[in-house]
Amino acid sequence: MERLQKRIANSGFTSRRKAEELIKAGRVKVNGQVITEMGFQVSPKDLVEVDGIPLETEEKRYYCLNKPRGVISSVSDDRGRKTIIDLLPPELKQYRLYPVGRLDYDTKGIILITNDGDFTNLMIGPNSGIQKEYLVRVKGIINETVLAQLEKGLKTEKTEYLPALCDIESIDKRNQSSLVRIILTEGQNHQVKEMFEAIGFPVKRLTRVRFGNITVDNLPEGAVRSLTIHEVKQLRVLATQDKILKREPLHKYRVY
Repeated sequence: MERLQKRIANSGFTSRRKAEELIKAGRVKVNGQVITEMGFQVSPKDLVEVDGIPLETEEKRYYCLNKPRGVISSVSDDRGRKTIIDLLPPELKQYRLYPVGRLDYDTKGIILITNDGDFTNLMIGPNSGIQKEYLVRVKGIINETVLAQLEKGLKTEKTEYLPALCDIESIDKRNQSSLVRIILTEGQNHQVKEMFEAIGFPVKRLTRVRFGNITVDNLPEGAVRSLTIHEVKQLRVLATQDKILKREPLHKYRVY
């Protein structure tokens, strides 16, 4: 069972707010009866009509995109900047798709796109245990002792972050920079940048290489692909995992 306004919105007919206005105006029928009660529950078998026209349930769609830098994680932008929807092929732009969460304008990497609001809430809601993995190029020569601050959980003047998992991928002594791999189960705004800024290592470049079980592997920058049924099911399971990460053995990093 679900609320009537949600059924209308999920059909792609209009937004949930507009659906509520239609219900109040007496323009919606369920099984031939006019319904004006907000929050009225309907089942999948119920026939819902708006202005006498039966609603068709919108097919749920799930995609992943390898977002380039310089692209907005939104369906539109009032400043005229390119959005992730602009990157979709013409045949997908007819659907009411939107991003699952966001990546900063200057961050590249994997982002999910869907028309399933419940799925989106499960992926990025406060209780989601979905892992997000990033490769971070920072200024300065970092070490495990410094990264231990992030692994213990970091508290700043603005907020408090859960423990993360960090590994040093490589050290570039010539250019005085480090490449770090970090795994989070949170998704606060600008989180990775603010975490590294707080420990004295500003971020130069940021790439999200994994969201749950979905990676950027074999997906060219700017390209999009459909998620398989198995991938979607696995994402739903991963979202229910514990948000507290467990440390795996550190690997040896490169110095050059």
